Amino acid sequence: MPNASHSPRSPLLVILGAGSRTWRGYGLQHIAARHPVALLDEKPPAWAEDHVVLSRTVDLTDGQAVTEAVETLAADREVAGVLTYMENHVVLAARVAEHFGLPGTTPASVEACRDKYLSRSLLAAAGVPSARSYLVADVETAVEYAVLLGGPVVLKPRSLAGSAGVQRADTPDQVRSAFQAARGAGLFGLERAGTSGVLIEEYLEGPEVSVECVVLGHGTVHIAAITRKYLGDEPFFQETGHLVDATDPLLADPQIRDVAQAALAAAGISSGVMHVEMRLTREGPRIVELNARLGGDLIPHLVLLATGLNLPQIAADLAVGADPELVPSHSQSAAIRFLFPDVTGHVTAVHTGVFASWLDRFEWTAAPGSHVTAPPRATLLDRTALAVVTGPGPDICHHRLQQVEQRSGIHIQPDATTNACVA
Repeated sequence: MPNASHSPRSPLLVILGAGSRTWRGYGLQHIAARHPVALLDEKPPAWAEDHVVLSRTVDLTDGQAVTEAVETLAADREVAGVLTYMENHVVLAARVAEHFGLPGTTPASVEACRDKYLSRSLLAAAGVPSARSYLVADVETAVEYAVLLGGPVVLKPRSLAGSAGVQRADTPDQVRSAFQAARGAGLFGLERAGTSGVLIEEYLEGPEVSVECVVLGHGTVHIAAITRKYLGDEPFFQETGHLVDATDPLLADPQIRDVAQAALAAAGISSGVMHVEMRLTREGPRIVELNARLGGDLIPHLVLLATGLNLPQIAADLAVGADPELVPSHSQSAAIRFLFPDVTGHVTAVHTGVFASWLDRFEWTAAPGSHVTAPPRATLLDRTALAVVTGPGPDICHHRLQQVEQRSGIHIQPDATTNACVA
């Protein structure tokens, strides 16, 4: 049930979209522990009812309908802020907040993060280290720009997320194939919530990290955590796991801090919790993407486990104009690993045999009967399971994740044969 400490007439925080229990339920739960929540969603899920004061069915693709729904709420009870942790709705949330004069960053700044072409343009104009990038309209233009960029290139959709449609290309034929993949990619309807198009960019070589930033005002950025990101084999960039260490030496890296702060300033971000992705190249950190929202893939949960900092609550506090708590309460490491199938086919059975205090959670995300595609063609929708562990340091976390993977199994009936696969 919603937090009983909330006054019946306390100002509401409007949340746009609940998301799924597995991926986003933790966010709504933490936010509702601090603020009374009114949930607007196309189909409010039953599990969310335990965490909200009220919910309303609204088409979140209809900005006018959302504005009218908030007006109806405000006629009966004060609305203190508007927030979403879902990529699809970040621009809408900013527009609604601006319409009602509520705290938040400007819609134009959020749109600049959603639109990778605008992001790159603003970063280049401000001299922020990033990738050289061009918007290409057709296959042969992409091939021409690949020659101009030289070396490997990366093609990606203009307004998607989750590495959907992102691919490295080294030859003209690979550029053509990657262009078609980027143009046809889709994920959770994001292709309908942004500007279409394909970018071709120079390939950035080096480890990838995300910087979890709390923006407290123009020019004031607090780095809450650094997330080490683990990727599958190229030419794809499928994320296979993340790790947060409360004592990560990168937290003290002045270049990372300066680049993150300069990038957010270039986009005009003035408030909120932002997920800034970088590659640590030999020339220094360079921006991969700016995200005007909490990180996905349970990254805020890793930050909470590792440091005690509650990013969903911090985002909610900023959305209502309150001062967030930014002092860590403990120090350890936390990591997540996503399991992928070894073969393409239908899942027939799953089992696991790991029970330990350091195993925060293990969830099968592919149920018997579901069809999964093996790498390299797998997307995040083909993940079969996730495991979250804690430990005193990164090495222990990696070892524990390996234990979990070794003791968990999945049976898959391959598409091409009648022999079951046990991973």
